[in-house]
Amino acid sequence: MTKKVRVGLYPGTFDPVTNGHVDIIARAATLVDRLVIGVAINQDKGPLFSLDERVAMVQEQCAKIKDGAEIIIQPFDTLLMSFAESVGAQIIVRGLRAVADFEYEFAMVGMNQKLNPAIETVFLMADPTHQAIASRLVKEIARLQGSVAHFVPKEVEGRLKAKFEVS
Repeated sequence: MTKKVRVGLYPGTFDPVTNGHVDIIARAATLVDRLVIGVAINQDKGPLFSLDERVAMVQEQCAKIKDGAEIIIQPFDTLLMSFAESVGAQIIVRGLRAVADFEYEFAMVGMNQKLNPAIETVFLMADPTHQAIASRLVKEIARLQGSVAHFVPKEVEGRLKAKFEVS
C-alpha cells in the first residue's frame, strides 16, 4: 500500500517575504510531505517587487530550511481553491498575527469550504517575536529609510534598500 503524500499550500503575495513568513514556512514544512508556496501574482495589490523578484526572495529563504517537507515555490493567478486543487493540496496553511487577521481569514475559510470542502485550512499562530510584522509596514519603514533588519532576512533588507535607494 502506497502512503498518500500530504500536500500543504501556503499562499501569499510575499511583497516582501518577512521573518514571519519564513517562520510559518519552516513550521508548516514539518506538518506535510510537500509544501507548495503559492506566490500570488495579484496586480490589484500593486506590489513593490515584481513576481520574479518575489519568487526569488522566497526561493532564497526556503533554500535555508533543511528540515521537513519538500518545498516548491510556484506563482499563481487563479482562484486559491483552483490552485490548491491543481497542486493536490489537502490543506491550506495560513498564518495569524492578531484578531484582525482571524476575522478576515474566518470569512475566507467559509467561502473556501463552499468551493471545496475536502481542503482544510490550518492556522499557525505567528511566533510572538514576529506578530507585529506586516509586509505593508516593512515597505513603509524601508521607504522612510528606517531599519527593517529585525523584520526581514538580510538578503531581503538589501533588496528593500536597493528599491528605495537607501544606503
